[in-house]
Amino acid sequence: MSSASKLNPDDLISINYRPPETSWPSTPVDFRPGTWSYSGAAKNLSYLGLPNPRAWQPSDQDWKLPENWQDIILTGMKDRLDKYRSFRLFMDICVRCGACADKCHFYMGSGDPKNMPVLRGELLRSVYRRYFTTAGKLFGKLVGARDLTEDVLKEWFYYFHQCTECRRCSVFCPYGIDQAEITMLGRELLNLVGCNINWVIEPAANCFRTGNHLGIQPGGIKDMLEFIADDIEDRTGVRVNVPLNKKGADILFVAPSGDFFADPGTYTCMGYMMLFHEIGLNYTFSTYASEGGNFGLFTSHEMVKRLNAKIYAEAKRLGVKWIIGGECGHMWRVINQYMDTMNGPADFLSEPVSPVTGTRFENARATKMVHIAEFTADLIKQGKIRLDPRRNDHLRVTFHDSCNPARAMGLLEEPRYIINNVCNNFQEMAEDTIREKTLCCGAGAGLGNEENFEMRMRGGMPRAMAVKKVVESHGVNRLACICAIDRATLTSLMDFWVPQVKVMGVHELLANALIMTGEKERTTDLRGESLSI
Repeated sequence: MSSASKLNPDDLISINYRPPETSWPSTPVDFRPGTWSYSGAAKNLSYLGLPNPRAWQPSDQDWKLPENWQDIILTGMKDRLDKYRSFRLFMDICVRCGACADKCHFYMGSGDPKNMPVLRGELLRSVYRRYFTTAGKLFGKLVGARDLTEDVLKEWFYYFHQCTECRRCSVFCPYGIDQAEITMLGRELLNLVGCNINWVIEPAANCFRTGNHLGIQPGGIKDMLEFIADDIEDRTGVRVNVPLNKKGADILFVAPSGDFFADPGTYTCMGYMMLFHEIGLNYTFSTYASEGGNFGLFTSHEMVKRLNAKIYAEAKRLGVKWIIGGECGHMWRVINQYMDTMNGPADFLSEPVSPVTGTRFENARATKMVHIAEFTADLIKQGKIRLDPRRNDHLRVTFHDSCNPARAMGLLEEPRYIINNVCNNFQEMAEDTIREKTLCCGAGAGLGNEENFEMRMRGGMPRAMAVKKVVESHGVNRLACICAIDRATLTSLMDFWVPQVKVMGVHELLANALIMTGEKERTTDLRGESLSI
């Protein structure tokens, strides 16, 4: 029986916030089923060229570490301290004020003090003090320094994989410390000795092997997009094109692969295709750059760079002018925050200008990549598409700001602008749970797997409670978002905590309202549900 089938909301709703009797350095990690993720499979580590591939699990006593594992990690830490000034800064400037303590959804959902961002950072900071500061070398525990032991390594693994790198804590830090960067560096150091999770490593390996996280071959991509086109024709009477690997197209469209293969993402993909068909966009999908997501963000800076490069290599091969990206989360943090320094400005592409409205997307001058929500909001603003928001009157919608587009990209108003133009019944959640302060789905950063179910439900509980409040006060029955991971993981979160709410992409809402040239009378939405209230 899986951990998921054993749990119900009553098991998790009572949270003990009393700290343990022992001090935090003396409290051992408990690898309780349902709270940790399986290790990276040896075949995936080998494929990616990562060190120490072997068969092991975090619950094992012996992790089969290299003989000189401490030297490897400490050398890796020194290299990164020298390379990233921000790393040393984040290690030195925290005053442990506690402003971030209650901001992490994993702490809110578990009550575990080591899930306070300040203490999660201290797991790494204490080792930094011991080996890289004079005070730590001389006075050890007296100044909060501790030796790098196997117990410490296991603590790193457990808690750095109970962080979704959502950056909510950074919004409240008076010093601007980015705990997500600390988590990324902690995971990078773990990678040096082969301690990673499979839900991150396998998608990354698949992305190099076939171009997408799911490992789907080009023929599978083609078949699925044609199936989606069949469904569009069934609902609307309009046959849309499926341009694939089209050289000389104006625009390369890159979506998260979850939108091709998994509900509710497939309905969002229908929305993309219907919109592009209606405006006559000269675009192409690629069966090689068939993934917008970048699981390198949960692995290492080098993996981020390698995975991001494939999108631009395909844009160059196809000879497009610029790129539109779909409703994805971590794709946009990578593009917006890391692209310029990791892969450099995409000077071989043109600065994006909408072929329909003439709008120049100056914010994408360097990356040459525009978010689909920006593109669509501009079309609506300029009156270039016809919409009937009454087609969504059977839905009462709230919106989840996905962490990476919201906090890392500042994409706050565009999705709301779309929703307000395609939907008559929209209700915001509480102000301290949205926009820059948005709560996380609890399952990003590679944590959205079955074996980690309890921690996912704990981490996502604050978001679920915010949804539950607008369900009770406004009868909300749909949770919209602009992230493929959110569409997948919020679905199970809602099923667990608020089962009357279904999850959807913003472009599914748009597609319901979109009036297409030559369409038949539409009596159902994309899901086949009646438009009658």
